[in-house]
Amino acid sequence: MDRRSKLTEPRPPQTNIAHIPTDTPTFTALFMASIIAVLLFALPVFAQTASQPMPENASAKSYGDGWECNIGFRLNENACVAVVVPQNAYDTNRSYGSGWECLHGFRRTDEAACVAVEVPEGGFLDPSGERWRCLRGYIKVDDTCQEIVLPANAYLVVASYGSTWTCERGFEATGDQCTAIAVPANAYLNRSGYGQPWTCERGFFEQAGLCEAVAIPAHAYFDDTSYGSGWKCDRGYAASAKTCEFINVPENAHLDRSGNRWECDKNFQKSQGLCVLNN
Repeated sequence: MDRRSKLTEPRPPQTNIAHIPTDTPTFTALFMASIIAVLLFALPVFAQTASQPMPENASAKSYGDGWECNIGFRLNENACVAVVVPQNAYDTNRSYGSGWECLHGFRRTDEAACVAVEVPEGGFLDPSGERWRCLRGYIKVDDTCQEIVLPANAYLVVASYGSTWTCERGFEATGDQCTAIAVPANAYLNRSGYGQPWTCERGFFEQAGLCEAVAIPAHAYFDDTSYGSGWKCDRGYAASAKTCEFINVPENAHLDRSGNRWECDKNFQKSQGLCVLNN
C-alpha cells in the first residue's frame, strides 16, 4: 500500500477526554462514596483512641457501646467509686440519683447527711416522713404549733386563710369573741354570711333596725317584693299616697295589663283625660 492509500484510509474515531460530558449525579455519588469509605476506615482507630478502659466495679452497657458503673457505685473521674450511705439512710439500689435516701422520720440536710425531723408539741409526722404538720386545734407559727384559742359559742373550721374558727348560729364575731345577735320582734335569723343577719317576717318590713307591720289600705293586698311599699292596689284601683283610689275609665278606653291604669282603645288617642278618635 502506497503512502497515498494510507492517507485516504478511514481512521477509527478517537476519544477526546476534554470533550466527554460530565454526568453530575454520578460524579457526586462517586465523590461522596470515597469520603465515606475514608471515614469508615479511620473510625475504628478514632474509637479505640477516644474510648477509656473499663474500670473496676463497672459493666458493659446492656445497649449501645461503652460501660457504666454497677449498682452501688457512681462515676468519679473515670472511676467507679462506692456510694457512701450516711447514717439514718438506706441504699436505694438504683443506678441513678445519689444512691441513698433518708429513713422515714429523717430529712436530708445536704448531699451527705440525714437528720431527724423534730416534731413540735401539737404536731405530727407527715406521711412522707420528711416534714411535720399541726394537729387539729393548732396552727403553725414558725417552727411550732400553737393552740388555737377558741372563744365561747364558736367552733373550729378548716380554712387556708382568715380565721380558724367561726361563731355558732345566733352569734356573730366581734373582735375575738362571739356575741349574741339581737333579733328584733317579728324577725328571724337568716343564713347570710354577710350583711344583715336577720330578716323580717312576712307582712313586716325593716325600718330603723326594727320590723314594722305593713299597713295595707283598702282595696289592696300584701306584696312581698324586696322594694316598694309592701302592698299593691287591686285591679281597677290606683295607688295614691297611702291609699288605693278607684279608676274612672273614660269612654273608648280600658284597663291596661297591670290593671292599675287605663289606655285608649284602638283607633283612639288620649287627649285631656279622654280618648278621642284618630283623624
